[in-house]
Amino acid sequence: MFPVIVVIGSLVGLAGMLVYMRNTLVGGTKPNRVSWLIWCVAPLIAFAAAWDAGVRWAALPTFVAGFGPCLVLGASFANRNAYWKLERLDYVCGACAFLALALWAITSDPSVAIVFSMMTGGLASVPTIVKEWRSPETESISAYLGGLVSGLSAFTAVTAWNLPSVAYPSYMVLISVILVAPLLRRRKPKPGVNQGPKGHGVTDRE
Repeated sequence: MFPVIVVIGSLVGLAGMLVYMRNTLVGGTKPNRVSWLIWCVAPLIAFAAAWDAGVRWAALPTFVAGFGPCLVLGASFANRNAYWKLERLDYVCGACAFLALALWAITSDPSVAIVFSMMTGGLASVPTIVKEWRSPETESISAYLGGLVSGLSAFTAVTAWNLPSVAYPSYMVLISVILVAPLLRRRKPKPGVNQGPKGHGVTDRE
């Protein structure tokens, strides 16, 4: 039977990435290029490994998780103002992430590839998570919410509950929740602040 839910979920994930890309092109969102570069590579490796292990439709969200960031990364170069200035932490996490990929290249086991891809993506997420807490206004929530929906949809197409089938979708759900949390927090009004007619915070003392 055609897996409608996983296809719809993957399209939602791609739509979230396209909204993020649009926000990047106009300069409102400033992606961390270290995170997004590795988010391009790691999921595509996990997708190839899952496919090699016999996973089919359940691997579609993993493919989208790699294809979408490639679009975002390209948009960050199209708009010179749409990028986050890299700091030492960014380079350290990026180096550790690529080291994980290099270690995986020593083996040919699909499960090892997927595990190292998850480790790589997790390390690459650290700079963006830090940026979200420090400067949430430079981020958009769409890509991460889309990733959450896409990751959840993968479970509807799983035919064999093994590591190649469920590991990366599980990672997608977990990391999406972690990335969404700081951006939801910023939307909550601060105590003692009333929202004016245009959404500007006005303290009770004013």
